[in-house]
Amino acid sequence: MPDRAAAFARLFDAAHEGVYIGAIPLIETAAAGHDGSAQTVASNPHLKRILGLPADAAESDVRPFDVARFADQQARRGFLDKLRTEGFVRDHLLRLRRHDGALIWIEATATAAASGDTLQIEALIRDVSDRRKLEDQSRDLYHQLLQSEKMAALGQTISGVAHELNNPLATILSWAERLAERPADDKARRGLEVILSEAERAARIVRNLLTFARKRQSTRMMVDLNDIVRDTLALRAYEPRAGEIDVTQILAPQLPEVFADGHQVKQVMLNLVINAEQAMIAAHGRGTLTVRTSHDADRDSVVLEVTDDGPGIPEDVQGKVFDPFYTTKDVGKGTGLGLSVAYAIVQEHGGRIWLTSKPGGTSFFVELPVVGQSLQPRKAAPAALSLDAFKGVRVLVVEDEPALAAAVSEALADAGFVVDRAADGEEGLTRLAQGTFDLIVCDLKMPRIDGMQFYRAMAAATPALTRRVIFVTGAVAGTDAERFLEETGCLWLAKPFRLGDLLRAAREALT
Repeated sequence: MPDRAAAFARLFDAAHEGVYIGAIPLIETAAAGHDGSAQTVASNPHLKRILGLPADAAESDVRPFDVARFADQQARRGFLDKLRTEGFVRDHLLRLRRHDGALIWIEATATAAASGDTLQIEALIRDVSDRRKLEDQSRDLYHQLLQSEKMAALGQTISGVAHELNNPLATILSWAERLAERPADDKARRGLEVILSEAERAARIVRNLLTFARKRQSTRMMVDLNDIVRDTLALRAYEPRAGEIDVTQILAPQLPEVFADGHQVKQVMLNLVINAEQAMIAAHGRGTLTVRTSHDADRDSVVLEVTDDGPGIPEDVQGKVFDPFYTTKDVGKGTGLGLSVAYAIVQEHGGRIWLTSKPGGTSFFVELPVVGQSLQPRKAAPAALSLDAFKGVRVLVVEDEPALAAAVSEALADAGFVVDRAADGEEGLTRLAQGTFDLIVCDLKMPRIDGMQFYRAMAAATPALTRRVIFVTGAVAGTDAERFLEETGCLWLAKPFRLGDLLRAAREALT
């Protein structure tokens, strides 16, 4: 019969789990991080490999449960307390330091018995660092998916809120405009100007929320960088701590327009502004933000500069700030994606982004090429409208918001139109079957039959009217309505709109 002791010795040495037999003091007395009274009776080669010890290391150096091995001393105390009170642990997760200082995750299954001031321990130790890494990656992916779902839900919610807010805002603007055209004393006129200004301000807030809460397909057109700067800074003005940041705008006059996706450029600027604000607040509790635009005629480009007076970015970090997931912020305070997304957007636009930094401040620069000017020249001031062309023109207003429908209908009637109204798409189709119309102004989002269904039914019955439809909507970005409007090429206005814009759209549809 084979020698049993020799067989056990071979099994002990060949095992692919760490094996430890020893005694651990229950009272820590050594200042050096381990207690001289701790004893290792036996340990196998695999345990030495786990701990990063050489194969010929002395047994006395193999101390997996020593004080100095633990990254978290509270975890060590909990481990030993459980062994003392229950006598065993199963797959107990611990984080230990290897001999070279690297941190690893291990699972320990052990039995123990108290003997005076020591615990006699027999333990199997498994290195689970790779498994933990995979679990962490899976958890990060889960959180990313969860965040995507949250953002999708947020986008849907804000889209609905925008629709509900933009309807009353459109009504307020329409009535304020109509009243402003009538004789009034100075006090009443000042009040009307305030109403118009504040309604437009509220409309900008809603548009900005839609811009940053919803993902959009890239849609490029000629945009004014100065307008993007103003809109983005207006959005930040509603932050609770905005009063602690002094903002200086130095915007170049007559800046050439650039062919770009304005929503994506806003996203770039918003990331730069938020990073600057957070750096200044963290360093000083307040600060000065300077935003400057300029035209580089030699390079035929426009440049956006965002400068803060924060602590600056260390030189060894500057080369990493555009790397995905790199962040200097505390855990939970940043994803490390903001600047990498900004970099990708600028690259897609054929531009470049860079920074200069020193103690006391950082400047980020975004350069975008001026291209496509021949596609869409700078818009001239709109010509004064002549209302003579509208006299006797029959228009159908399809709108489920009664107050807005009344305001729009009366404004069109004042301009000379002969107006009929329908409360939704179903009633609108009935009106079309009963009469003849030259123009249709239709809401997109309505109960029963919405604007898209109304249009398709109308196109089948009266094809000649398909180019004489003006849609109005409170929220389009990222929805089926956006694709519908692109496919049909119909004119549309975002709520709230000015009456002058509606009349100009009517003139365009009728010509």
